[in-house]
Amino acid sequence: MKCRHCGTPLTHTFLDLGCAPPSNAYLHAADLERPELYYPLKIVVCDRCWLVQTEDHARADELFHPDYAYFSSTSTGWLAHAARYAGDMIARLGLSAGSFVIEVASNDGYLLRNFVAAGIPCLGIEPTASTAAAAGKLGIPVLLEFFGEQLGRQLAAQGKQADLIAGNNVYAHVPDINDFTRGLQAVLKPGGTITLEFPHLMQLLEHTQFDTVYHEHFSYLSLYSANRIFQAANLRIWHVEQHPTHGGSLRVFGCHADDSRQTTDAVAELLAEEARRGMQDIAVYNDFQARANRVKDDLLGFLLEQKRAGKKVAAYGAAAKGNTLLNYAGVKPDLLPFVCDAAAGKQGKFMPGSRIPILPPAALIERKPDFVLILPWNIAVEVRQQNVSVCEWSGKFVTAVPALQILD
Repeated sequence: MKCRHCGTPLTHTFLDLGCAPPSNAYLHAADLERPELYYPLKIVVCDRCWLVQTEDHARADELFHPDYAYFSSTSTGWLAHAARYAGDMIARLGLSAGSFVIEVASNDGYLLRNFVAAGIPCLGIEPTASTAAAAGKLGIPVLLEFFGEQLGRQLAAQGKQADLIAGNNVYAHVPDINDFTRGLQAVLKPGGTITLEFPHLMQLLEHTQFDTVYHEHFSYLSLYSANRIFQAANLRIWHVEQHPTHGGSLRVFGCHADDSRQTTDAVAELLAEEARRGMQDIAVYNDFQARANRVKDDLLGFLLEQKRAGKKVAAYGAAAKGNTLLNYAGVKPDLLPFVCDAAAGKQGKFMPGSRIPILPPAALIERKPDFVLILPWNIAVEVRQQNVSVCEWSGKFVTAVPALQILD
């Protein structure tokens, strides 16, 4: 395999999680009588441009299918984050009824609804029919397609270049990151702005966030690697912000390479910070497997200990990261009988691989587990606030990443 960006042969394995089904391939009851499709789940690092990437096994159209189960609006915290972003961009860029906003991977309209409410014309581009239909019900125009250079050029030829292009948690999801970035360049209006949010590789390394590795994530990005990819597409990252979302994310601001805006000091400062932490040194990647194994072993030890003690453990959040963790640890319903999730589209289904049933949050009150393992640890505060009744029977919340912790 060669690097998806620079073409360098890849020889350094960063993390090997064995084989697993796609993390969002939730099962119906009838599927339990059929075999599941598993793919190797391994990530490698390029020692030239330092892009971290999955090995090529699964195709995007196999992962982002019409029945795709991830709906962004399920999280109230993420909705609030999107609303703050929209307000900030409208004010910062002076967007108005004469502007045009495009969101790539617009999901269920969680973000563009704010621009519709502000009377700003917009367009969502989304390949999964289930989420695109939800956005359409909010009055958001949506193109049901995968985004890339060809579509970017088509839209530009139709006079649909954007003043703002937003992409939240999509940059890591595209198999051809060069083609995708050239598409952004093609559809960006002169003087326009691109913002992309993605989990920061530096945080993944520092906090052992190996459960954010799954087949839908083709790339794991530092500012250094993103900057190189932008430059190759005749774009420039002129500003960067760090946000706590998804365990630590970057929001990069891009423009055409010849744009008059000056690059802010924040870009150079973060590039220097990444260099100080050894992110362009293969040594920093070599001990990650052992750290991931410790997290797995500690979780298994905890679940086995509670089973032997006769304690009941449930989980909350049928998230992709939870599926990575449970499948790597080999957890089945004998150790974790059920997972609760607020997304109606997941309820009544089963977790891929582990085949643990997904129930509505009310099941916590009915079954009163002694411990609730929060799988999407990045929204642990939100989950606890929404399920305070667990404390009424002295139940405790637990997280497994970056280390096993029983929360007070």
